[in-house]
Amino acid sequence: MALQQIVEQTVTGLGYDLVEIERSAGGLLRITIDLPWQAPEEGAPELPEQFVTVEDCEKVTRQLQFALEVDGADYARLEVSSPGIDRLLRHEQDFIRFEGSEVDLTLKAPIGAAGGDKINANRKKFRGTLERTEEGGWQIVWSDEPPPKPGVRVSKKREPAPLNAMGFTLDELREARLAPIVNFKGRAAKPE
Repeated sequence: MALQQIVEQTVTGLGYDLVEIERSAGGLLRITIDLPWQAPEEGAPELPEQFVTVEDCEKVTRQLQFALEVDGADYARLEVSSPGIDRLLRHEQDFIRFEGSEVDLTLKAPIGAAGGDKINANRKKFRGTLERTEEGGWQIVWSDEPPPKPGVRVSKKREPAPLNAMGFTLDELREARLAPIVNFKGRAAKPE
């Protein structure tokens, strides 16, 4: 049996999603797992998001070690981990799951003249909020205004910088990942 099949059967058999299999130098086999996600039903209360724990990784590691040994797979070290706070968004379901989140996008090609005169035509990288368009596509919304520095008072009368929006398709993306925003004061409730 192929390595991909062994790993996928083992991980899904334990009730997790296989995100990625990566082989690195020195015989390292890196497996990334996540908890299964389904879109909440219309009108149903949103459950708090659950995350992969160390115990989950340990359980998958033990089972994979056994399965890979039985099959005689060639590897020196096995590493099982969660996708992390800057997880890659690869599939349409990832975009649906993290709609409304802060993301970092890198385009395959610069936006060209279609970006209008407000956006640099050579720009490929963007950070902003991931949103669904009315047509069912995707867009990123951002402001080029720098965030206020800690301790600096911002006048309530001050006009906010205009928001920019850019639509994109998944084929135009080189990479999309969640923006690694860390709040040391604990998890805040998601905005409604």
